[in-house]
Amino acid sequence: MSATAQPTLDEVAAAAGVSRSTASRALNGGARVSPQAQAAVDDAAARLGYVPNRAARSLVTRRTDSIALVVPEPDERVLSDPFIGGTLRGVGAALAATDLQLLLIIARPGESPRRLARYLRAGHVDGVVIASHHREDGLEEAVLASPVPAVFVGRPFAATEGLIYTDVDNRAGARQAVQHLVDTGRTRIAHIAGPADMAAGLDRRDGWSDVLTDAGLPADAFASGEFTVASGHRAMTDLLAVHPDLDAVFAASDSMALGALEALRAHGRRVPEDVSVVGFDDLGVAASMTPPLTTVRNPVVEMASCAVEQLLTLLSGKRDVPTVVFPPELVVRAST
Repeated sequence: MSATAQPTLDEVAAAAGVSRSTASRALNGGARVSPQAQAAVDDAAARLGYVPNRAARSLVTRRTDSIALVVPEPDERVLSDPFIGGTLRGVGAALAATDLQLLLIIARPGESPRRLARYLRAGHVDGVVIASHHREDGLEEAVLASPVPAVFVGRPFAATEGLIYTDVDNRAGARQAVQHLVDTGRTRIAHIAGPADMAAGLDRRDGWSDVLTDAGLPADAFASGEFTVASGHRAMTDLLAVHPDLDAVFAASDSMALGALEALRAHGRRVPEDVSVVGFDDLGVAASMTPPLTTVRNPVVEMASCAVEQLLTLLSGKRDVPTVVFPPELVVRAST
């Protein structure tokens, strides 16, 4: 072998004293290979600097050594949204100790779910993590129709046994946020809700309503947003026009809370003297707001890492993988 030539599988087999087929099996998972032969092949491959051909390996194992992160959001949100950024960090951290490659698939809203279903059935990836899921994006149906294992970051809408997910207890987190406002004496508490086609948006709105109902307070001051700064600003402006007596607002995301703070300043409302503001996520921007934002910590990085661990368990052949729901945590700062 020349100094520049890559070692071949035949050379590894010869150095290990085994057949070519045994060397191939040893390098591709060790199926039907004795411990002695496996050790000899591993040693020969290390000494020769043998690097398996990924394409050839996939033909043997029927595995691609890659997983997909599917995000059904517009390109601009994928690049700017802190939840998606945290999800990418968590997935990357969980894959760091593996040889798996990560593919990012932006399944745009309105895109036919059949396209993704065909992609999954074609065997381009070994598994899928889905984040920022919407009711009508068709991903639940695509997952159920595909043999490729998948895990959702965030509760799917269908309560189906075949859909595995990890999430934070959004309803409990919203209850913590609003109960804090009630406990600090606020009585006219508005809500800037997340999208109604996302489980997190519905669960956080329900938590807001739960506390106000229990406290005997009105639960009629709400406006819908899109988990963006601009939508938070619009919603806060609309709420002030209809409910000028409000003294607190719970926003279903920190991005919308930031927009609400900007709108309150524009209308001459002081925070927290006139209006208290609470957000949801605590993904970095909350602590640097003016004033620093009281918010509910959403452990997105941990959730995404957990989703990958669930997926790896599925890929190992196990099917009894439980759903994981993280507890929320209220982080009190100067906005309340």
